[in-house]
Amino acid sequence: MRKTPLAKICAAHYKRAMLTVILECQDQESELAQTLSVLVAGAVEGLVSDVIVLDHGSSDGTSRVADAAGCRFHSAWDIRDIVHSARGEWLLFVEPGARPQAGWIDEIAEYMALNKLPARFTASRGYKRPFFERFGRAAPPLELGLLMPKSRALGVAKSGMRLAEFVDGQKPRKLSSELIPAWVARAAR
Repeated sequence: MRKTPLAKICAAHYKRAMLTVILECQDQESELAQTLSVLVAGAVEGLVSDVIVLDHGSSDGTSRVADAAGCRFHSAWDIRDIVHSARGEWLLFVEPGARPQAGWIDEIAEYMALNKLPARFTASRGYKRPFFERFGRAAPPLELGLLMPKSRALGVAKSGMRLAEFVDGQKPRKLSSELIPAWVARAAR
């Protein structure tokens, strides 16, 4: 008997629990392009409903990259309004330059269908910070992204808040899908 993957069973759930991806940028044109190129597959599969780019006065081509990719671009915004306007019932906060690896679409679709708690990716085994950089520094709050239900994000969102603050007080589960962190793209600049 052939088993149907749970992600296929959950495909009908896509329409009800689509995903909005939210990124916060400042002069990160190339990093944004790298992240958006990976998210295309999620849009094609029907998982990613929209991408919102929140800008902090970029002077490079960040707005052009966002526009070319069909993202909603905001240079003046309030996070409560942004979360409320998200089309998806789940939100994925990631840093520009971060890239989810193979299998992320099916795993996130399955996770959204079966869970109500926040989650984050697993760090990519192929990209580790140099030995001495791993000690004595706290990882940025969104280094592994944050997936959370929109309803929960609405309860957390406060005017003037940055995306990294959504992590505060959350106890996210760990997804098995890996994420190449944004620092890899910054280091390659």
